[in-house]
Amino acid sequence: MRFAQLQEKAQARTGQVPPIIAIHEAGLDGFWIHRVLLSEGIESYVVDPASIATSRRRRRAKTDKIDGEALVRTLLAYKRGEPRVCAMVKAPTPEEEDQRRVSRERQTLTVERVQHVNRIKGLLFAQGIRDYEPLRRDRRQRLDALTTGDGRPLPRHLKTQIRRELDRLELLLEQIRTVEAERDALLERARAAETAPAPALLLGLKGIGADIAGILWAEGLFRPFSNRRQVAAYAGLAPTPWKSGSIDREQGVSKAGNPRLRTIMIQLAWLWLRHQPHSALSQWFKGRVSASGSRQRKTSIVALARKLLVALWKYVASGVVIEGAVMKAT
Repeated sequence: MRFAQLQEKAQARTGQVPPIIAIHEAGLDGFWIHRVLLSEGIESYVVDPASIATSRRRRRAKTDKIDGEALVRTLLAYKRGEPRVCAMVKAPTPEEEDQRRVSRERQTLTVERVQHVNRIKGLLFAQGIRDYEPLRRDRRQRLDALTTGDGRPLPRHLKTQIRRELDRLELLLEQIRTVEAERDALLERARAAETAPAPALLLGLKGIGADIAGILWAEGLFRPFSNRRQVAAYAGLAPTPWKSGSIDREQGVSKAGNPRLRTIMIQLAWLWLRHQPHSALSQWFKGRVSASGSRQRKTSIVALARKLLVALWKYVASGVVIEGAVMKAT
């Protein structure tokens, strides 16, 4: 192994066996390299590449040597205990990484389903047909009865193409049902386990279904956090102020965290207003919008998403009940 050769060379020069400390950026390789290094007894760190300070020049030199030196300097500063020098990534366990697959696969399949539905509707719209729904169960019977806007039957090759699209769509629908069954089984096992009560607590709240609960649990709430700032930063919902001299403005959220968790929290914030209108968070949102005007709705919904995520974290981690929240009827 290359590390062993370097260690032997250093021992021949100094007479001592130095420890090996490795650092690499989080990327497409995932965490298998990190796990191999740990299994070999090597102290390994995975760093968020966006957190490493770089030159602000318009044109800066970038080579593997320069990047390697920057990583070494970052590691030295981190080991010295310098605060905020970088953001180290906490590698999930193989089990934690694998349990995310179900919700992520469902999201991918849902996107493909929308693409096929839109393609079918687009083909028929060009023939003057606007009321065909490919997701209905009688989609094939209705396809045979369709006529164009000028009264002609559907052209033969167009109908054949749409039937092939329906074949792919029905395969996707079957796969989505299979994935949802796996998700429900995963949530049921987690709900039955005493060590992971988060899914059961989330599903008990009105407005949170199995899909949202699964994503919240698999993408973020299974992790331990020390404070609310870490929770907001992990989801990329932390504010980014710009204060210098007389300049004092807010640039919006950082968007530096988990994009899936951030997206589902924005969607859940809108659902929360509908299903939990009397909660303290919903009342806060309505008061802020009424005071600042309807133009601040999008900005305020992001703030609501951040507050809601922190409230859900406190709820599943410490049992702190969300003020005014309504539970589902048993």
